[in-house]
Amino acid sequence: MSSAPASPARLSLPGLLRLVVRRDLMLAMRRRADVLTTLIFFVMVVSLFPLGVGPEPEMLRKMAAGVVWVAALLASMLSLGRMFMADYVDGTLEQMLLAPQSLSVLVLGKILAHWMLSGLPLVLMAPVLGLQFDMSVQALWVLIVSLLLGTPVLSMIGAVGAALTLGLRGGGVLVSLLVLPLCIPVLIFGTGAVEAVTSSTSVAPHLLLQGALLVLAAVFTPWVTAHALRISME
Repeated sequence: MSSAPASPARLSLPGLLRLVVRRDLMLAMRRRADVLTTLIFFVMVVSLFPLGVGPEPEMLRKMAAGVVWVAALLASMLSLGRMFMADYVDGTLEQMLLAPQSLSVLVLGKILAHWMLSGLPLVLMAPVLGLQFDMSVQALWVLIVSLLLGTPVLSMIGAVGAALTLGLRGGGVLVSLLVLPLCIPVLIFGTGAVEAVTSSTSVAPHLLLQGALLVLAAVFTPWVTAHALRISME
């Protein structure tokens, strides 16, 4: 006789993480328009720049990294307000606060799901859009790696802002004001890595710094976000 499935209280931390990610992905598939909005915004912003500045290849190559990264940052801002809002409205978030499981793990699962829905599609689209700027193959690979390292940090930092402004009127504007200054180092190192290719310098320092930011964010932001959620729900 097969054993019954484990209850949520007996799930391991990796199992709990997978459960939260799968749940958020399934719910997001019911709201495909919200997911597509972020991607369409990113594509439109990046595609408009070559049309506006002209077809000069040298100029396009110089501005490519900055345009793609700024567009990715702005696109990620669009979806931050929805990270906890649905669970807040239907009472699920309150149940998460009362659950015996670690709230930090639950938050980390929601952050991972948010990145898979808003950050990963941008990473996949970036090489195609980079061709509009006449970027070299090496520059495109560095752009992909920098986005893979940087976009999760944007989601983690954004989660803190989304938790602090949860339930507030005009919370979307407040999230941007809180999050954008904190994301500037990610933007600088991401663009610097791609520009290092064009200037024939080492890209390793920029990518290593991005990796360090990713590790620090992964360690601290779930815990900080969990405390911010408790404060917002009081």
